[in-house]
Amino acid sequence: MKRFFILALALVVSASFLTVDAGKKDKKKKKAEVVQEVVEQPVAIVSSSDSVSYAAGVAMTNGLIPYLKQQYQFDEVFMDDFISGFKEAMKLGTDPQQKARMAGMQIAQMVNERMLPNAENDFKGTPDSIQAQMFQQGFIAALQKDTTHFNQEAAEQFFSDHRVNALKKEGVDFLAANASKEGVKTTASGLQYKVLTQGTGAIPTATDEVKVNYEGRLVNGKVFDSSYKRGEPTKFKANQVIKGWTEALTMMPVGSKWELYIPYELAYGERGAGQDIKPYSALIFTVELLDIEKPVVEEKKEEAKPAAKPVTAKKKVVNKKK
Repeated sequence: MKRFFILALALVVSASFLTVDAGKKDKKKKKAEVVQEVVEQPVAIVSSSDSVSYAAGVAMTNGLIPYLKQQYQFDEVFMDDFISGFKEAMKLGTDPQQKARMAGMQIAQMVNERMLPNAENDFKGTPDSIQAQMFQQGFIAALQKDTTHFNQEAAEQFFSDHRVNALKKEGVDFLAANASKEGVKTTASGLQYKVLTQGTGAIPTATDEVKVNYEGRLVNGKVFDSSYKRGEPTKFKANQVIKGWTEALTMMPVGSKWELYIPYELAYGERGAGQDIKPYSALIFTVELLDIEKPVVEEKKEEAKPAAKPVTAKKKVVNKKK
C-alpha cells in the first residue's frame, strides 16, 4: 500500500507539467500498475485436499465481481483495498467484538446509500429538509437509549406527521394554485379537469371497456407513463383504474381529450406507486378517449339431442308359488 500511495503522489505532481493526453496515459498506466500489485504468486499445492480447497475458493468467486459492481459501484482499480479488507475480516473469524464493529459498518453503508437519501428526498424543498449530521446523532442516541429529546414512540410519530405534511405539500400547493386557472373545473370529490377537446360520442359507464391514449406526469412535470411513447393505445374497464380516472371517464364523450389534475386521495393514496410516484402524490394526466369497446358476444352452440328416448328393456317378474 505504501508503494501505491508514493506512486499515486508522483503521478499527481507530474500531471501538472504534462498535457491532457499525457495525463490520460498516466491514468491508464496507474490503473495497470495497481492491478498488477494485487496479483500474488500461486501457493504450492501438495495434496488432494489442497487442490479441492483451492478449487473451492476459486469457484466461489463466480459472479462476485458483477455483484460488487452492481451493489457497491465497485471499481477494480481498488481491488488491492478490497483484498486487504477481505483478509482482515477473515482473520477476525467469529470474535463477537469485531463482528459488532463490522455490523456497524454495514448498517452505516445502508444508511448512507438508502435510508438517508430516501429521507432527504421526502423532505426536499421544504423547511424541514434533512440534515445528515443531525440524522446521525438521532440514530446513535436511539441505540444508546438516550431519550433527552425523543423516545422511540414519540420520534416515530413526530417524524411520520412531518413526513406526511412534506409529501403532501407539493401536490396541495399545486392544486390550490391550479384551481383558479382559466378553463379548470373542480368536481365535488376534488378532481380538477380541463377540456382540451370536447368529443361528441357516447359517454362510458363505469363497467364499459374503453380505449384511450394518455400521458401521466408528476406535478413537477416529470413523465412517468405514456401510451403515446409506447406507440399504441391501451384498453381497460373504466372502473379498474384509479378513482380520478373512473370519475373523469364516466363524464367524457368519446372523442374528448382532457387534462386531469388528480389529488392523492383519488390517485395512489398513502402508498404511492413504483419509484416515481411517492406517497401522497397529486398527479396530472392527459387523457384521450378514443372509443368504447363493445363486448364480444360468443355464439352458444346447442348440444345435439337424441332423436328419440332410448327404450330400456324391462325385466318380467314371475311370481313363483309353491
